[in-house]
Amino acid sequence: MQETNKLIFMVDDDKIILNLLEYVFQGKNGYIVKTFLSGEECLKNMHLDPCLVVLDYVLNEKDGAAMDGLETLQKLLEKNKALSVIILSAYTNDQTSEVMIKSGARKVLRKDDYFVDKLEKYLAIELGWQT
Repeated sequence: MQETNKLIFMVDDDKIILNLLEYVFQGKNGYIVKTFLSGEECLKNMHLDPCLVVLDYVLNEKDGAAMDGLETLQKLLEKNKALSVIILSAYTNDQTSEVMIKSGARKVLRKDDYFVDKLEKYLAIELGWQT
């Protein structure tokens, strides 16, 4: 039997991507989705105790003073070492992926034509559910 009401944070500086992710995942498999436009916003809401965070790698493209995905990942894991974090980015390569995994990310997914399907499958795996 699946647990219900799994809180998932989604962090991206692109509001269109956040709207898409919220539309696709809100309520699906009992997910409760909270979206944030910056790592700083996400960190301010960690008291809500998400079970998983989907985090963009490039969060400071529009605001160079904002934290990037790696900084946010590190601060998230300082607050909760057991937190599952999935990196979702258009700007990934083998080196970037390796750094993110070594820094504690569970998975790095590329924003390609099929990223929503890949994310859906990985969320089910990470949360222990069958697709």
